Amino acid sequence: MRIVIPMAGWGTRLRPHTLTIPKPMLPIAGKPIVERLVEDLVKSTDQKVEDIVFIIREDFGSTIPKQLLEIAARLGSQGHICFQNEPLGTAHAILCAGDLLEGNVIVAFADTLFRSDFKIDNEKDGVIWVQKVDNPSAFGVVKLDSNNVITDLIEKPKEFVSDLAIIGIYYFKDGAYLRSEMQYLIDNDFKEKGEYQLTNALENMKAKGAKFYKGEVIEWLDCGNKDATVNTNQRVLENLTNETLVHSSVVLENATVVQPSYLAEGVVIRNAVIGPHVSIGKNSFIENSVVKNSIIQTNTTIKNKLIANAMVGNNVKIEGRMEDWSVGDYNVIIE
Repeated sequence: MRIVIPMAGWGTRLRPHTLTIPKPMLPIAGKPIVERLVEDLVKSTDQKVEDIVFIIREDFGSTIPKQLLEIAARLGSQGHICFQNEPLGTAHAILCAGDLLEGNVIVAFADTLFRSDFKIDNEKDGVIWVQKVDNPSAFGVVKLDSNNVITDLIEKPKEFVSDLAIIGIYYFKDGAYLRSEMQYLIDNDFKEKGEYQLTNALENMKAKGAKFYKGEVIEWLDCGNKDATVNTNQRVLENLTNETLVHSSVVLENATVVQPSYLAEGVVIRNAVIGPHVSIGKNSFIENSVVKNSIIQTNTTIKNKLIANAMVGNNVKIEGRMEDWSVGDYNVIIE
């Protein structure tokens, strides 16, 4: 089994957090989004995952490839870095994996997490995972027959045809066959909306007899913008098992930590209340503050603040002020 993770996008909806690192490397409960995604995919198959392929931009720098290869190694797989330097569509992105598209392949786009208990059926031609949504016009959707075989794939339908949205996770029994159909799109310059789309390759495969089945997840967790990412952090914290939430080196001085919350190595909390649903990165310091439902990254200092529903980056300093108040009856103060 191989896993292919296209993650070369800019993540513009999450700026300024994605100005220095790609979106899939942002932390969720102490681990990058992409690491949590790959961990879940490895658990979804009974086969050994021999190779994990990360498709990135060359201008992500030298640190990101190193971190991605370390993620693959931690999962007992061989990591590979491939490059997509032009945003030419989903089929073009996957095709950048080249000859590594062989045998059984899972493809997962690294802007989403999921909760599930599925196991991949390796004998099926393919599986496309979906989730019911309220606004299907914003997604690619599928239509099914009575046997849960996919009959149609429709990209962002203007009129209602289905509420089963494609969440960006796919299984293919024959990666080489997928590769040849995507290469056909490139060779014949077959574009849709200016890009080479995976759905067009899947339609060609389906027309030649391949059967793609519906897969379902318990919960689909989006990381597309700040509010969605903070909510995903909350949901992941609520469902974590077998992970240490508070590192043994954390210093708590007159502090309360409301679980579930994640505190990394070297964190110091003084005269503060943390949580619930807070993730704090390594070596951050919080004093005289209340922090709820937020993601705080590494080496960050926060003093004298009330923070909720927030994302705070690395090496940040936020300092408010303590105020001396005398407020009489029946006053309303809004700041």
